Amino acid sequence: MSNYSLGTVEVSLTPMQRFEEFLQSKGKRITQQRRILIDHVFKRHEHFDAEDLIDELSRTNSGQRVSRPTVYRTLRELVDAGLLKQMELGGRSVYEHDYGYPQHDHLHCQKCNKLIEFRSDEFLELRQKVAGEHGFRVTGHRLIISGLCQDCSKVRRRKRPQDLI
Repeated sequence: MSNYSLGTVEVSLTPMQRFEEFLQSKGKRITQQRRILIDHVFKRHEHFDAEDLIDELSRTNSGQRVSRPTVYRTLRELVDAGLLKQMELGGRSVYEHDYGYPQHDHLHCQKCNKLIEFRSDEFLELRQKVAGEHGFRVTGHRLIISGLCQDCSKVRRRKRPQDLI
């Protein structure tokens, strides 16, 4: 049986330190709103969109507001800094951790929008084989397999009268 565990990646800086370094290279500073945002985003690993993040921040940060423009601007900066990855799913931008997180792929349920992460050594070998056959040097990839998750596949189908005959 294959191991689809994502594993871990060692990093020398925290996401906050890495972002501060990135901002300094751009002549910008880390604000309190950015700190709140980064703390919240990197507290746990979840896929999210900007609106989810804005809703969560408004519920969890009593008295400490992060403006909508700051959320959108900071998400763009976090992608540019290599801390987050952005994916387009169902017409919306979805974000996930990139820094300190291993290369992996996704299964996307088109009904409930669940994202399932996986890593497959067999797929990586196939990727290298195909690239080698074409003299192509791989620098990365993103694979999103669309379909129905196990829960959505189990939804009971209503029996039609003609099915009872």
